[in-house]
Amino acid sequence: MGQTKLIKSISEMKEIVKDLKIEGLSIGFVPTMGYLHEGHISLMECSKRENDITIVSIFVNPIQFGKNEDFDKYPRDIERDLKICKEVGVNYLFNPSQKEMYPKGYSTFVIVEGLTEKLCGAFREGHFRGVTTVVNKLFNIVKPDRAYFGKKDYQQLKVIERMVKDLNMDIEIIGCPIVREADGLALSSRNKYLSPEERKSALSISKALFKAKKKFEAGETDPYKLIKLIKNVINSYPYTRIQYVEIVDSETLEPKTKVEKGDIIAVAVFVGDTRLIDNIEL
Repeated sequence: MGQTKLIKSISEMKEIVKDLKIEGLSIGFVPTMGYLHEGHISLMECSKRENDITIVSIFVNPIQFGKNEDFDKYPRDIERDLKICKEVGVNYLFNPSQKEMYPKGYSTFVIVEGLTEKLCGAFREGHFRGVTTVVNKLFNIVKPDRAYFGKKDYQQLKVIERMVKDLNMDIEIIGCPIVREADGLALSSRNKYLSPEERKSALSISKALFKAKKKFEAGETDPYKLIKLIKNVINSYPYTRIQYVEIVDSETLEPKTKVEKGDIIAVAVFVGDTRLIDNIEL
């Protein structure tokens, strides 16, 4: 069990980073919104293997939540999360307040165009503006050599890669595989909202994706047929409401007219009131 130091202030975090840089130590960074699970732990472990120092941030970012989204009820438990960071052996846990990150008069935002208008971006106005702004701020505070993101939020990963490339940031962005429960459900902090009945229905998402992947491997390249198959599986379960099912190019996120190896099937589904996303690479 490591000694994880909890840091609340931006100025203190920057001082620590300055000293680490003087010592020539490499910094791996895992930005999160907390309520850590095995998926987050896999990112931390990856960072620990590849860097001298690992910093995790926990900040539930208000500007990436839309109206009527779950900002107020998003799960928060800093004591629990600190314990997990200690068990993994993370060096620093950075947990700034909202006031610290967005002081009075804050008025600067980072916008990536194009990639953000598709998939989740089409339904969550302003979401990615919030993500790119907070990640940019965190990168400026922590100055990591490498930053780790889960592929479950595939669009987010691509948007951040684009931002880093376009703004000439010296940060390597590393996308890590989706971590699933034994029954296939992709790990998410929002899974805790699901009732036992809804949790059973949520399994329809990964079942549908794996079924479509199998069908593709058997030779089906028509996106409409694969999308129909996915919708049929998900709709056959109670409590589910599909927001979108799309098969897209892995880099541009443009919809495909003929499905090829390397394409991504991305879905967003409401199970009860809980919005879950998942994807699979073909």
